[in-house]
Amino acid sequence: MHARRALLYMPGDDRHKIEKAISIGVDCICMDMEDGVAQNRKAEARASIAAALRELDFGRAEKLARINRVGSGLEADDLAAVLPFRPDGIVIPKIESAEQIQWAAERIEAAELANGWPVNSIRIIVDVETARGILNLKEIAAHPRLDALIFGGEDFAVSIGATRTPDAWELFYARSAVVTHAKAFGLQAIDMVTTDFRDLARVRREAEFGAQLGYTGKQTIHPAQVGPVQEAFTPSDEAIARAQRLVEAFEAHQKDGRGAFALDGEMIDLPLVRAAQGVLERARAAGKL
Repeated sequence: MHARRALLYMPGDDRHKIEKAISIGVDCICMDMEDGVAQNRKAEARASIAAALRELDFGRAEKLARINRVGSGLEADDLAAVLPFRPDGIVIPKIESAEQIQWAAERIEAAELANGWPVNSIRIIVDVETARGILNLKEIAAHPRLDALIFGGEDFAVSIGATRTPDAWELFYARSAVVTHAKAFGLQAIDMVTTDFRDLARVRREAEFGAQLGYTGKQTIHPAQVGPVQEAFTPSDEAIARAQRLVEAFEAHQKDGRGAFALDGEMIDLPLVRAAQGVLERARAAGKL
């Protein structure tokens, strides 16, 4: 599974911005056909994304394409334009039911089979960003084609009539629900956008809190946000060193037939060991181990 610490949206009709995203070392580049593109530029976005997939070397960055919502009347043309050029994944916005995912899954699988590509090689990632989507999270997250859930905080606030605040407590229930369902079904969880891209202190603060909640990454909308987000979702050297010591001590005590043990004045049991193993997994995904 691809490590998605920072998922950077770029408008699909702007080739220069797509090339810029490739140059900065972001984990995932999501070329957008939805909100980032004017209604009269949808065809240009499809053509530009298809050309980018065909012509550009994305290096280690995951290349994603976000289609318009299922039911918009644009989604079929969006998929038809980009699937022949084999993006790594398709992002589907405003998902409210498993049936919407299934609609896309059938078309993606047909493209995989027609081209001799392995089934499930094109991932599906969905935005959950409405009240109905939150209510239906269990059936959404259970869909077998899914790879990750994205929480769309701004659209969710609009869907419930919430007033957005810097502390984002009006989003806390939905934000927690998304990460909980993602982890229950073995999916990655990608946190909300920080819309003020100039306030990097807020970007860092929101990213760190998202990481504390259990999210594996965060959406970004400007290259300047990528560094702070990647740092927030990458374990520090100190955290990695402590996790290694804890896991090594656990393994040694297991060999001696002992369960819980003390380390640095703290009683260590299995949940803490699993947390340390999670730190090491994130470090490996970030290339630090």
